[in-house]
Amino acid sequence: MASAHGAPLPGGEDGALLPDDLGDVVRHLESAWPREGCGVLLRAGRTGPWRCRPLRNVQDALHEEDPVRFPRTARTAYAFELREWLGVLLEAEARGEVVACVYHSHVDGPADFSPEDSRQAAPDGQPLLPGVSYLVMAVRAGCVTAASLARWEAGGFRSRPLASTEIP
Repeated sequence: MASAHGAPLPGGEDGALLPDDLGDVVRHLESAWPREGCGVLLRAGRTGPWRCRPLRNVQDALHEEDPVRFPRTARTAYAFELREWLGVLLEAEARGEVVACVYHSHVDGPADFSPEDSRQAAPDGQPLLPGVSYLVMAVRAGCVTAASLARWEAGGFRSRPLASTEIP
């Protein structure tokens, strides 16, 4: 897989940070619009099959409960429901899968891994999920228009755009 500029994306030994078919991710994120959608891509080992697992974005509920602590709504932020997230992790472990990628959408904005995304993924300067990449898709008027992939490298997140041919 290559970036929009033709350079290979950083990857594991097999080089695959994403499945060949991102259709399930695209459909989920488009259906979540005008709110951010979120989920994970699970993989059975380094070379096994991929599985898309959408997660509920509970950011609106957090904002409603405590708007001071959670000033943003699901239009500009996402949060996993903790019990659901734990269930996904336990199910993945039982199936011999690992979390390979966290994905989410940016509503009517760029497909960039934003400074806020970076702060959430590495609040203390180290990634909360080591070895996990982050896929961001821009969704405008209910349609994915662009995507980027970020990965922790050399002390920070490095993001590269995906080529339009890689987005269904």
